[in-house]
Amino acid sequence: MFRKMLVPLDVSELSEVTFNYANELAGRFKGLEVILLHVCSDRDTVSLHRTYIETSADKIRAEAQKNSKNKDIKIRGELLLGTPADEITKFSEQNSIDLILMASHGRSGISRWAMGSVAYKVLRQSKVPVLMVRAGIEDAIILDRLPERRILVPLDGTKSAEAILPQVEAMAGQWGKDAVQVILIRTCEPHSVSSDYPSDLGVSWEARVSQENLKCKLVAGSYLANIEKRFREAGVKARSELPLGNPSQEIINSAARNRANLIAMVIHGRSGISRWAYGNTAEEVMIGARTPILLVRG
Repeated sequence: MFRKMLVPLDVSELSEVTFNYANELAGRFKGLEVILLHVCSDRDTVSLHRTYIETSADKIRAEAQKNSKNKDIKIRGELLLGTPADEITKFSEQNSIDLILMASHGRSGISRWAMGSVAYKVLRQSKVPVLMVRAGIEDAIILDRLPERRILVPLDGTKSAEAILPQVEAMAGQWGKDAVQVILIRTCEPHSVSSDYPSDLGVSWEARVSQENLKCKLVAGSYLANIEKRFREAGVKARSELPLGNPSQEIINSAARNRANLIAMVIHGRSGISRWAYGNTAEEVMIGARTPILLVRG
């Protein structure tokens, strides 16, 4: 269960794309405390920034109470002096934060974020899940206006990727298990036809590719069936998708096709984040998906 959610703000419209998601989670997740955090470096502007963070907390609280039956909504603001990424990470560790909600990037792209902005640095340092929300997400997805909440979970068959599963179970539990469907996805990357494949092996290259694709689907299907069983035993509906194609593009397509409320996936350690920021699956999904993304460091 998520009990304390930290929402860093930087007095920009970009960071405030988190407001709708924060008031939705505050209203839906019973017992969740939301802490808005602003870090400034200029002591002379402390008073101004304190007013901003307190006003933001009042705004989110009012919206959450208006749209929820839960009246025990805990939202407060905090102001710190220092370097944003370091102070966010330190505050998270010292205050038992178990979820960080941040804006990742706007409609124009992720380039500044990927090159070292606060969101990237927090993701690199954080020991708790980070929920990234970008500008341009459909309101119905954020504000619980769909008949069913759908969580898309990309897996690759490794134990490290399964580190996301407890977080998904916690999210489903707080959203309400009866209203959640988990969609597991594992992509088989198709083999390309080789021009120098020997013609005397008795099996054409096309037939060999077809066999390999079928084998991948059978192995992946068996693997996902066990994960489905885990969720069903926990009282959560689950189903699987086994597309052929580029993993990041298939994840993006599935999220759009299923109108997923959330994509939940793992990134791999400190060294993995460095590579991730410059072009692997998670970063490509961050750029292309119009869906909030829950990221856990494996």
